[in-house]
Amino acid sequence: MASFHVIAGASETLEHTRIRKIGVSDLFDALKRGVDDFMVKPSHIVFLCLIYPLVGVVLAVWTSGNNALPLLFPLVSGFALIGPFAALGLYEISRRREAGLDASWSHAFEIRNSPALPAIAAVGIMLLAIFIAWLLTAQIFYQQVFGSAPPESLSSFISEIFATGRGWTLIIVGHAIGFVFAAVVLCTTVVAFPLLLDRDVGAYEAIHTSVRVVLANPIVMAVWGLIVAVALIIGSLPVFAGLAVVLPILGHATWHVYRKVLESPASTRPAD
Repeated sequence: MASFHVIAGASETLEHTRIRKIGVSDLFDALKRGVDDFMVKPSHIVFLCLIYPLVGVVLAVWTSGNNALPLLFPLVSGFALIGPFAALGLYEISRRREAGLDASWSHAFEIRNSPALPAIAAVGIMLLAIFIAWLLTAQIFYQQVFGSAPPESLSSFISEIFATGRGWTLIIVGHAIGFVFAAVVLCTTVVAFPLLLDRDVGAYEAIHTSVRVVLANPIVMAVWGLIVAVALIIGSLPVFAGLAVVLPILGHATWHVYRKVLESPASTRPAD
């Protein structure tokens, strides 16, 4: 049973992890390794990777009413904000495969035995708060542009969005606002969860290390964010089904980005 420590690690001290500078070629190598992990252990999609397509469909159905139509895009796009937390099991599979351990799909649940579980939960709650803040911001901005009255129908809503000046204002400014939220998530969690799974350093150090990684590799991390965004857009077609492939590859690749960008002292995780 893990002792309850959140801010600092098991030693109750803040430990600073050393950062490497990497290049864009390292990102593509990480993606290649992510594809390899997925091809070797593709059964993970059965219980993990179909979550995104199923949730996406549920969100689309749930917001099919006129009152909720304006929240459809913020819900679907904002769900990616909690993607780093949703991919925990995939990081664990890559960690185990790298260590030469059994990496069958059931071991994705081994995260429940992580000594850093309280810190992982704390960072996950932070992402949930950012997700909720994004939804509230999107709703307020929509009401400022279109008013509080719900759309008359789906067709009129689409027409208002794409065929009017205020619709394009909503699209352009809304995407700019969404970019800010996405940038915050990237900067604070780009390696946070893989780091916590590998070493019990505490929530503060995990978030701080992610920020330091971005500051040390700003262009490379911006490219990584762009790769993730484009991959998620492609994976959302058709009807989110492509995420069943995109999500695991990105999850596995994120583990390898973590390995490349941080110096690797001995893991604090047991050998299992």
